[in-house]
Amino acid sequence: MRPLAFVLSLLLTALSFGAEKPNVLFIAIDDLNDYITPLDGHPGLITPNFERLAERSVTFTNAHCAAPACHASRVAVMTGVHPTKSGIYRNLFGAHGPRWRDESPVLKNAVVISQHFRNHGYRALGGGKLFHTLQWTPGDSQNDPDAWDKYRGDPLDPISSDWPRPDFGGKAQNNGFVGKRPLSHYLFGAEPVELDQDQGDGAVVNWAIEQMDNPGDAPLFLAVGLFRPHIPWEVPQKWFDLYPEAEVALPAHRSDDLKDARSHGRESWHKWVTDNKQWRRLMQGYLASISYVDYELGRLLDGLEESPLAENTIIVLWSDHGFHIGEKENWEKFALWDQTTRVPFFIHAPGVSKDGETTRQPTTLTDIYPTLSELAGLPVPDQCTGTSLVKQLQDPSAIDDRVSVTSFVFGNDNGVPSHGLSDPDYRYIRYPDGFEELYEYETDPNEFTNLAEDPDYAGVKKRLAARLPKKSALMVDIPTDSPFHRGRGARPKGKGKAQPK
Repeated sequence: MRPLAFVLSLLLTALSFGAEKPNVLFIAIDDLNDYITPLDGHPGLITPNFERLAERSVTFTNAHCAAPACHASRVAVMTGVHPTKSGIYRNLFGAHGPRWRDESPVLKNAVVISQHFRNHGYRALGGGKLFHTLQWTPGDSQNDPDAWDKYRGDPLDPISSDWPRPDFGGKAQNNGFVGKRPLSHYLFGAEPVELDQDQGDGAVVNWAIEQMDNPGDAPLFLAVGLFRPHIPWEVPQKWFDLYPEAEVALPAHRSDDLKDARSHGRESWHKWVTDNKQWRRLMQGYLASISYVDYELGRLLDGLEESPLAENTIIVLWSDHGFHIGEKENWEKFALWDQTTRVPFFIHAPGVSKDGETTRQPTTLTDIYPTLSELAGLPVPDQCTGTSLVKQLQDPSAIDDRVSVTSFVFGNDNGVPSHGLSDPDYRYIRYPDGFEELYEYETDPNEFTNLAEDPDYAGVKKRLAARLPKKSALMVDIPTDSPFHRGRGARPKGKGKAQPK
């Protein structure tokens, strides 16, 4: 009966779109946290186009990445395979092509989501950052060129040429500062830069609009990867002008916030920021970069609405992970708190989604692959570890008992992953050494008070601990014998003992 029920579900979904297959606009945004107005709404932040998307989508307000690192998160989304199965938990540099197929034996023959749609009659196009790459690492990309009918530019160097840098006048990046700035070449910094409309993320959006205007005869799977608000926070001056530095609100924080939490090991970044009084300046750059990408999102939505695809296109937008701007003395990601793992996530499915509504359904981004497959009437590959969200699109109040699962390997844990879980009310984290954290969303949204040792919450902790992955893959090494290995990048620390149940 279960196969029959699945077939009936596919037929009903297909009928809601009529005989014509739906197109898919698949939007990935880099390092975007929950500051945007449809989610937490950081004071003063201006994101009208995210609001516009929320009005025509179901907003998943409790969505989390599979891993708080670009490479690991993106491979998980694009293959539908969670890190606890693949063993890819961290960024692994020095690749030129889909080295993840050799990093993880589980992924050797995995079908990328764009290829899955190609296999079922779609034309799959991609542009920008979809798999991991960076503005300053030309040619270091984990994209799979074979998964696309066409890719904008070089799929193995998709964004580096789009991004000019500001003129720093030859000044050394540490001049006038106490201590050494994290990273080099001002990559951890905020500075206005001149961008033409055919540069930066605007270049990728221009290309995407052209594809929507000329879609061809086959249904279209169009993937668009936008790089800001990833560092460096360099966007045109007009976006900085929206946020005068003296008026910028810092995130909610406590100076002793790590006293009952496990250290993330990156406090030195925050010390440099506070020693040099750069917190508001860097926050200004992050907010400016969010408003910049909001503008480019608006152009993309305009392009869809003015194209032949306007009435029959699924829209999905996701960010690869959350982001810290000094909360818990952390910058960037690489942790398991809600601020690091919670992501913007929107789905619009014509005739299916209850647009304008929100859901607290706990969601992991590995749910995207099976959801889009069901919406398009395609089978869900056996490799997928997630669960379709079509039921929640149809009825956002229909919250099931799943939890989100985010996993990461910290540098001193010998290759053994830690896990963070969310249900609608609580967040629970467990590390390999047995340390636990528990936070209640309603009373403590900033996760200031760890309740793990509070006897009043022993039942909650026990219930969530029972949902931890029963068996998790150890962290993989870089396969230096892979044909996609370029010989650059440090090897991660070695494997350790098996993950305890």
